[in-house]
This record gives sequence, C-alpha cells and structure tokens, in this order.
Amino acid sequence: MICCNGASQGFCPCSLYRRALNVTQAPITSGLPMAVLPFMTTAALYNAVVSSSLLSGDLNCPSCALIRGALVGVIGAGVYPILLALPVNIGLASRYNTAPMPEKGNVLRYWVDLSRPILRRMRAVLVLQAFFGTYLGSRHFESYTKLSQITFGSGGEELKD
Repeated sequence: MICCNGASQGFCPCSLYRRALNVTQAPITSGLPMAVLPFMTTAALYNAVVSSSLLSGDLNCPSCALIRGALVGVIGAGVYPILLALPVNIGLASRYNTAPMPEKGNVLRYWVDLSRPILRRMRAVLVLQAFFGTYLGSRHFESYTKLSQITFGSGGEELKD
C-alpha cells in the first residue's frame, strides 16, 4: 500500500515543478523515474526498517513499529519524491530554456524559493503518507505478533527439543 502511494505521489511534485518551471516537453522522461524510483525505494526501505526487524525479533515494541512505519511513509513516499522531482525538472527547464536559470551564487536560494510553495501544497500528502505508514506498521506488528504466538506459544518462549 505505502509503496504504491509512493509511486503515485511521485507524480504530484513532478507536475507541480513542471508547472512552476513551464516545462511542457518530455513528460515521460520526467514521469517514469518519479513512479519507479519512489516505489522501489519505499519498498526496500520498509522491508529493511520494519519487516525484517519484526521477523528477526529486533522490533518488539508496537509504538516503535508505528513510528518506523510512519517515518518510512513520510521519508520514502513523501519527501524523497519531492527531492527527486526538483533536479529532474530543473534539468529539463535548463535544457529546453523554459524558465530563467539563476546565476552561479544564487542556485541554492533559487531552489528553496521554487520549492517553498510546492512543499506547502504537499503537506497534506506527507500527512497522508504518515497515516498510511503508521497503519501498515500496526498491521504488520499485529500479524507478526500472532505469528510468534502460533510459533512459540502464548508465553513467547522458544521451542525446546
């Protein structure tokens, strides 16, 4: 769920940056990485931070699983696509000369000024991603808890030979 949201949410900042920079060319060139990279990154990040930790027994706290899921949702499926869309679309804008590019000393300020309204619009998306990540973390924690109860008994003890 969170990975698919990361892929679909990659299109939002991409289209917002494209509108801000007046880029009309190469929609597939900028859209394809915005769907594929956040999907793969979020899936790998969630697997490494939440799923494998639960399976290995390193994550036994339900609130820790919720927080980890929320952070993966916000960072992997929310912030990462926004940060990825900026250089892609600035590169397209400079290639097709659709927006005036800053002088050498003002590049960082230009990026910050360009990103400020887009980040304001994406706040709701970040909250939504945090909610989905929290929900997914809670569901996985519950299912892994039930799995450990079935495997090791209700006491949580290891099986003895």
